[in-house]
This record gives sequence, structure tokens and C-alpha cells, in this order.
Amino acid sequence: MIKLPPLALLLITIGTLYATIYTATAWALPRAHAVPGGIALINLSATDSPKPMVQLGKQKILVRPHEGVWQAVIGLSLTTPVGNNTIKVSTPKQLKTVSFKVEDKRYQETHITIKDKRKVNPYKDDLERIYSEQRRSRNAFNRWSKPQPDVNFILPVTGRLSGNFGRRRFFNKQPRNPHSGMDIAAPMGTMVNSPAAGTIVETGDFFFNGNTIFIDHGQGVVTMYCHLESINVKPGDSVEQGEAIATVGMTGRVTGPHLHWSVSLNGVRIDPALFMSVEALEQLDAPNKKVTKK
Repeated sequence: MIKLPPLALLLITIGTLYATIYTATAWALPRAHAVPGGIALINLSATDSPKPMVQLGKQKILVRPHEGVWQAVIGLSLTTPVGNNTIKVSTPKQLKTVSFKVEDKRYQETHITIKDKRKVNPYKDDLERIYSEQRRSRNAFNRWSKPQPDVNFILPVTGRLSGNFGRRRFFNKQPRNPHSGMDIAAPMGTMVNSPAAGTIVETGDFFFNGNTIFIDHGQGVVTMYCHLESINVKPGDSVEQGEAIATVGMTGRVTGPHLHWSVSLNGVRIDPALFMSVEALEQLDAPNKKVTKK
């Protein structure tokens, strides 16, 4: 079973400004886990005051109404420094700085053998395509649209959790970037559904990711689906929560059929598990428990 972060209450003071960071109740998503690759939830002013604008560096931050206050929902990249970090909070009358603490987290290693060596060490002829796809991915992840997102995600596919977020990866004994999403193993052709309402902003056949879809859910929340067999949507399409968008495949750099699912918040990839209910996570991990018992 996936270990979820314990409940925590931290009070942080900057001058006379206070911000509360806490893990949400069982029904409120996403859960807070202020570590690299996690999420910080910071309560700001009451919702009877103007909605503040929040920035982390140059990135806009999602601000939502939550239990009578405006709450900043901050995605923390895997490279976020441990210790004190700051956001800028602006209203029509003032600009303030709020400090919050990021705790350390060590991610495990995973070693994978890829039979197609070209997917580990691309040819020079592949590089132009790869760089172009990286630009397309950045543009999709860095989108900011007006709709208030529904962050109470449902599972995008029924299957078995086969790869956790953040693991330090080695392909054919060569170090590569950490795992930027969650892997869910499922049979070829299994239906993939949108976890929340949104707009399709990018699709295509990518060198490493295979057949891929990006969905913009609003205000910096973007999800990505990789290694698909078929794609049932096109850019510009609106999708509802639970709507079929694709089928599971094994295109791109893979060892077997599965869905790679990434969640991006304010332009950085964070752990998708924080957007899932405890029940959904237990459902994903249940097949692993059966294998262990055998």
C-alpha cells in the first residue's frame, strides 16, 4: 500500500503575516505534502475579500476558495530547494511575501532494461524530433486558462500501480531523469478516461512517450497520458470527467503495456497520487498485494 503523508499543521510567520499549511481532510483534494515533487496548500485571506494573485518565481499559482478562505495550491518541482521558500501574494491594495517550508524527501531508484537501445541513446537524426517534442510539451504544461479546475480526480484507467512518481531511473544502467508521473499497468486496449473536465490541447506520436495526450483542466493544472495504443480525441475537444479519451498501449519507450500519467501544476510535474482519493490508491495497489501474498 502506498504510504500517504501524515497529517501536519505548520504555522509560518513572516512579519505580521501568517499562512497555514496543512494536509486536507479525506474528502478534499489535492492533499498537501510539502516536499520536492509535492504540493503546498497555503491559506491566505477570507473569501469575502478580493481574490489574491499568487506567484512562485515567475509562475502563476492556482488560488481557490476553500472553507471560507482563499487557498494557494502550489506545485513543487523535484528540484525545489529544501527549507524556506517564498511566494508573492498581491491584492489591489498590497503586495506581501509569504514563507513556507519544504521538507526533504528521498526517492528510490529503479533500474529498467530497454531492448530498443535507440530509445535510450537516440541517433543524431532523432534529436531534432526530440527537441521539437520537448518544446511542444513545455508549451502544453505551461498553459494558463481561466476555468477553475476540478481537482477531485478519478482514476484515468483501471489497472495495477507499476511505477511511482519521483523514482531515480536507470535505463540499461545509464542514469536518466526521475520518473515524472505514475505508471498504471493494464492490458492493451483498456479504456483511458479523463480524470476531470478539461480541454485537449495537444496530441501526437512522441519519440519517448509514444502516442500522447495533454489535457488543460484550468489555471495551471495540466495532465499528460503516454504510451497509448489509440487516441480518440483531438486538440480543441472538450472532455468531461470520466469521458473515454484513448486506450492503453505500449508505444514509445516501454517494457510492456501501461499508462504513464503525469500531473502538472504551475508548470512543474508533481505526484499524481496527491490528487487521488485513498480508496482509488488502494484500488490501484490491490493487485500488488495479491502478487505478494502468492
